[in-house]
Amino acid sequence: MALLLGFLLLLELCWDTSALGPLSSTKGSDGLEFELPATNYETKDSYQAGPISVLFQIVQVFLRVVQPHPFPEDILRKILQKKFDFSTDYDKIIYYEIGIIICAVLGLLFVILMPLVGFCFGLCRCCNKCGGEMHQRQKKNGAFLRKYFTVSLLVICIFISVGIIYGFVANHHLRTRIEKTRKLAESNLKDLRTLLIGTPAQINYVLSQYTSTKEKAFSDLDNIKSLLGGGIHDQLRPKVIPVLDDIKAMAESIKETREALLNVNNTLKELKMSTAQLNTSLSDVKRNLEQSLNDPMCSVPPVATTCNNIRMSLGQLDDNTNLGQLPSLDKQIDNINNVLQTDLSSLVQKGYKSFNDIPEMVQNQTTDIISDVKRTLNSLGSDIENMSEQIPIQDKLSDFIGYINDTETYIHRNLPTLEEYDSYRWLGGLIVCCLLTLIVVFYYLGLMCGTFGYDRHATPTRRGCVSNTGGIFLMVGVGISFLFCWILMTIVVLTFVIGGNMEKLVCEPYQNRKLFQILDTPYLLNENWKYYLSGMVLNKPDINLTFEQVYSDCKENKGIYSTLKLENTYNISEHLNIQEHSRNLSNDFKNMNVNIDNIVLLDAAGRKNLMDFSSSGVDTIDYNVYLAEMGKTPTKVNLLSFADDLDTKANNLPQGSLKQSLKNNAQNLKTIHHGQVMPLEQSMKYGKARSTINQSIKELQHKSSGLRVKVANILSSLDSAQDFLQTRISSVIVKESSKYGNMIIGYFEHYLQWVKISITEQIAACKPVATALDSAVDVFLCSYIIDPMNLFWFGIGKATIFLLPAIIFAVKLAKYYRRMDSEDVYDDMENGNIGFHRHHSTQTV
Repeated sequence: MALLLGFLLLLELCWDTSALGPLSSTKGSDGLEFELPATNYETKDSYQAGPISVLFQIVQVFLRVVQPHPFPEDILRKILQKKFDFSTDYDKIIYYEIGIIICAVLGLLFVILMPLVGFCFGLCRCCNKCGGEMHQRQKKNGAFLRKYFTVSLLVICIFISVGIIYGFVANHHLRTRIEKTRKLAESNLKDLRTLLIGTPAQINYVLSQYTSTKEKAFSDLDNIKSLLGGGIHDQLRPKVIPVLDDIKAMAESIKETREALLNVNNTLKELKMSTAQLNTSLSDVKRNLEQSLNDPMCSVPPVATTCNNIRMSLGQLDDNTNLGQLPSLDKQIDNINNVLQTDLSSLVQKGYKSFNDIPEMVQNQTTDIISDVKRTLNSLGSDIENMSEQIPIQDKLSDFIGYINDTETYIHRNLPTLEEYDSYRWLGGLIVCCLLTLIVVFYYLGLMCGTFGYDRHATPTRRGCVSNTGGIFLMVGVGISFLFCWILMTIVVLTFVIGGNMEKLVCEPYQNRKLFQILDTPYLLNENWKYYLSGMVLNKPDINLTFEQVYSDCKENKGIYSTLKLENTYNISEHLNIQEHSRNLSNDFKNMNVNIDNIVLLDAAGRKNLMDFSSSGVDTIDYNVYLAEMGKTPTKVNLLSFADDLDTKANNLPQGSLKQSLKNNAQNLKTIHHGQVMPLEQSMKYGKARSTINQSIKELQHKSSGLRVKVANILSSLDSAQDFLQTRISSVIVKESSKYGNMIIGYFEHYLQWVKISITEQIAACKPVATALDSAVDVFLCSYIIDPMNLFWFGIGKATIFLLPAIIFAVKLAKYYRRMDSEDVYDDMENGNIGFHRHHSTQTV
């Protein structure tokens, strides 16, 4: 009851603090995470009785059989409405209680009749009736009856023993549960204290998280250069950077073109000089040979034939190239030099710098706006601090902690009394169980002595001492049964009526929550209030706030704010004003004016430089002609072969000046080949120079291919990018500024939303209240007391009822075990068996 009182006191607290704000926890976004610290409670939210729960379930099944009617909601409502006036609905009450009433009436009949029957039975036996005569008549089925009575009594004793065991177990279980009541109460009170003490700390924690939110926002505001400026820069980059990269590449291309032109032009000059020298040397040899062939011997056969052959081959000694006909590249080189007088690379770097300075420009232009936003955020922080000061939860909680202390004092003061009374109850239960145990022990001793001491060959008057003792034990058990069974049944009836009704009217409806539905009946507990709980907590009885809903929400560990619907007295949304704060911040960001209109990617000088390069003439050069000339050999014929052939022919001539002249010219050709042709061939065909000049020519050919189109495309892209910066940059600034502002505002929207969710859903989560109520009703009352008590009367009642057949069979069986005073004797006569009664002194027990 103290725990139930604690629950009602907590409801009173919620009523008193309905003008404050509650709490919860969630996660934010944009790099901010909020999480309310978890609260750990000591009391378990469920109770398990252990293996004994199987016995409790058996009793509950028995009660459902005895009391099969559903929970009488309508009857209870009428009784409560009529302030417990049973006169008008007694018929319905009797109908509902008919099963328990019948069992109770039968128990009362047992209580009344058993002493009377025992008294009459004793008088009857004193008159040598009802088995009191110590004479046993011989019967043919006597052995069978003895065995039948023995087995029947043994089975009945086993059933009685099971009931006694139930009684011992229930009595002990109830005592151990009562001993644990103190710990249960202390753990629940401790959890309630944790709830009450932790609630202000949770509120302060939630409100203190504003500092983290503000620090994050201030950090982003101070970092506006990279966040907003960088965002604008990133949006413009795909349109601007490729154009500047193309111009930069073209500036490098101009320089590379000049180097290639100079390389080709210088190499051509060197080759032209070498070919001219070669041509001169070949002309001298050719002229010398022509003069030698004018020798008179050339007119004498067969020398004339040789001379004619030599004269015909002199045409092969001409130059094979036309390098001298190739045009000079000096004009194109001069044009490129003029182009390079303007440093296009530095102009491009200015464009890069102008574009990359956007973040710095944004930071410089938003200094005042950032200061205004920070002032707004500081003002918001002051409002939140003031809201914390306006919540009077600290005083209310301190008062309620006093109530808990009083409850704890009450429990500690009265719990020893409860434990003392329980010790008396436990002693009484132990006596009851021991009394039944004594009776069944007498029966077991009687069965054991009678069974093992029985001699079937002995006559009833000559039975042994052990057998006779067994019969006496049985009759002692019968006597004790008659003396005390009515007392046992009285205890059973009382505990049955109380425990059965508590189980059916309190425990079961509490577990299926029908008991809450009764309490939630409109105008039941207060005829002026439609909903009693809302009238008590909110002072607004028309609000649908029910005991069942509050209990269910507390079982789910919801916050008191949403559980008790405190928004009807304190609307946290209105006090937080999330939309208003967001609107104020949004207005500050709307005043942000970022002006970026002086970005020049490439000035007029740079544009003229590109145009001059496109008209420099490098694209009009016929590079294929140069490549073709570079692929030719310096001479039409191999001079070594020609010289060897000439030397061979000279050897066939007779001695003289002609022969000597031819040999000298052949030697000169070899000298020319080694001294001039071979170096020239190395330069033009096989050497590094030719490779270099070919690469330069091909590079020029590649760079100049479509040069005018390339330059035109670059200028077109440049115009497009520049136009984009002039016409579209404002929309990019507006978009990125809105995105940046929403990010800053989002921090506080997430924070304020988290505050709202925390207060409405999770702060002061009332699971300890539901656990305390469960501990008071479901655990303490039902599991600790009612279940063991029901098991006790079930076991004791079962054992007591089985005493009836045990008495009958014990009395019947005692005749077969006790030593008789007389017996039937039969003598054999001619006409048949004639029996007579041998009489001795009569003894009755």
